[in-house]
Amino acid sequence: MHKADRLGKLPPYLFVTIRNKIREARERGVDVISLGVGDPDQPTPAHVIQALQEAAEDPANHQYPTDEEKGMLRFRQSVAGWYQERFKVSLDPEKEVLALIGSKEGNHHLCLATLNPGDTAILPDPGYPAYFASAVFAGAEVERIPLYREDGFLPHFDKISEELSRRAKLLFLCYPNNPTGAVAPLSFWQEAVAWAKQYDVILVNDHPYSEVTFDGYRSISILEAEGAMDVAVEFNSLSKPYNMTGWRIGMAVGNPELIAGISQVKENTDSGVFNAIQYAGIAALEGPQEASRELMSLYQARRDRTLKVLRDIGLDPDTPKATFYVWSPTPKGMSSADFAAEVLDKAGVVVTPGRGYGERGEGFFRISLTVPDARLDEALERIRKAFA
Repeated sequence: MHKADRLGKLPPYLFVTIRNKIREARERGVDVISLGVGDPDQPTPAHVIQALQEAAEDPANHQYPTDEEKGMLRFRQSVAGWYQERFKVSLDPEKEVLALIGSKEGNHHLCLATLNPGDTAILPDPGYPAYFASAVFAGAEVERIPLYREDGFLPHFDKISEELSRRAKLLFLCYPNNPTGAVAPLSFWQEAVAWAKQYDVILVNDHPYSEVTFDGYRSISILEAEGAMDVAVEFNSLSKPYNMTGWRIGMAVGNPELIAGISQVKENTDSGVFNAIQYAGIAALEGPQEASRELMSLYQARRDRTLKVLRDIGLDPDTPKATFYVWSPTPKGMSSADFAAEVLDKAGVVVTPGRGYGERGEGFFRISLTVPDARLDEALERIRKAFA
């Protein structure tokens, strides 16, 4: 028996590799602290859990989800209301909003809905590894555009060649950015939309960190850019601001033809999100936001402590305005893989090597702040002692 050829095109998935390294180290008796994966450590807000419990007790919710692949209209209305309040973007919940089983699923199904074998998808480098897999599963060719620190990890559209621009079918972007923590101003999104319109390219903003922001910064939706609804789709998620990663609920919003395409793939792939989880999502979006604000204060304090330790040992990390990651250069002359291996060996701490996010991630590493305070502080102290 042989696996499909497409699987042979995929590198080992970064976070599976990290989990394997953690397991191996623990089998050797190492007390490993992982700063490698962005999975919130705090509980889901109580009112969201209560909404789930109440909805789960209603037998009406025990059947296939309402509107199946599209999501309940009530949930889609809640998303539209949240986008109006948060970004001043008007959305038609019938045609421009779709419930997702997490934003990662949306990225994948968009590729299946829009890319034919041989089409070209442009991915950022460094960038979230799942974009590559989604494009490959659709049979697309992948081209990468570099993101440089000196440019704020924003691509220059005038540096994308005419040949590649004409060949491209889809461009993935992600701001606030995983892994770098970079953010994009409205002027950037206006340039992106203008470029996409000129070359008839589908524009994607993967936006699950929209609410994980610090120092008064507020993220911008791609749909705030004039003309974005003509070419763009945006993915978002309840995972990060409400500690709901395991619940698997998110949304796609934007161009109605793209939303319809994703929906068509979904109706042939899955049966949608459990109604009770959608009711919980409504409670998250429409209910008290104090827990989310407190969570961002917690992450900001963790960020500041992490930055101090990294600078104390001679490194030069950026100060992120958003996401719960710190992206830092490795010590001069050390590869990202070698540095990550040394941190694990000397400190029993897992950090993510930047090379796992693409060629341009070489020379950097990422730390996730989604670790309980005591364990994060212990990890930082171990790193300080190991590299002082």
